Amino acid sequence: MTKIPAPADWLAANRANWDGRVPVHVASDFYDVPGFVAGREPLQDFELAEVGDVRGKSLLHLQCHFGQDTLSWARHGAAVTGLDFSRPAVEAATDLAARIGTDTARFVVSDVYDAVDALGGQRFDIVYTGRGALCWLPDITRWARTVESLLAPGGFLYLTEFHPFADTLAEDGRTVEYDYFHSEGTVWDEAGTYTDGAMAPTAATVTVEWQHGIGEVVSALVAAGLRVEFLHEHDFTLFARFPVLEHDGVFRFPAGQPRVPLMYSVRASKPA
Repeated sequence: MTKIPAPADWLAANRANWDGRVPVHVASDFYDVPGFVAGREPLQDFELAEVGDVRGKSLLHLQCHFGQDTLSWARHGAAVTGLDFSRPAVEAATDLAARIGTDTARFVVSDVYDAVDALGGQRFDIVYTGRGALCWLPDITRWARTVESLLAPGGFLYLTEFHPFADTLAEDGRTVEYDYFHSEGTVWDEAGTYTDGAMAPTAATVTVEWQHGIGEVVSALVAAGLRVEFLHEHDFTLFARFPVLEHDGVFRFPAGQPRVPLMYSVRASKPA
């Protein structure tokens, strides 16, 4: 039986798990590194439209993993910084930047909550984050304050995330089975990761995740002094979350069936 880590050890447990995922993910068909090097675009059309032109902007990607999305913004003209708590991920991201020949990217090892100090007080035009990132953070209020401190006056946060309501649904994608308002950390012990449609093995198996509702996230941003420009809820997701979903470039409920939100995006700006 795997020992459940004490709260003081949660960050270390999650970091060890993500350290172990890095080589699996880099080698996976899911991330398709050769395709990315050749020019594949991992950013979604709605992200590009909602963020807008990034040419000449400074962009910080929090929880960047091994940097594909970060470097995609560099390809669109931003001067990018990626930050992640996993040193193997940052090393892989730095290598990937060299492979695609970009000189406008850097990667930094740091926990999100230590980002202001780790980046030497630098401020950014855009802070970008999401796609399965917030569930690894226990304190969204502290996260929002950190984001505000990282933004230059007039800059904005762009967050795109999997919708927390989808986390309440059973495997059928229809039945509400789990508590939307559950706020305590949930400990998982799973020997695998999500790439290539199979649970590829990882050495450290215990992780802790937190559920953050839409109201909690938006309220934290407002309390931090940011102005919410929009909150968009989307009827699609990026993976086969439920067997009922159909694939048309993204994953959606079949036509004619009731839909629920599967992703959301938020843009929130810092007053100039």
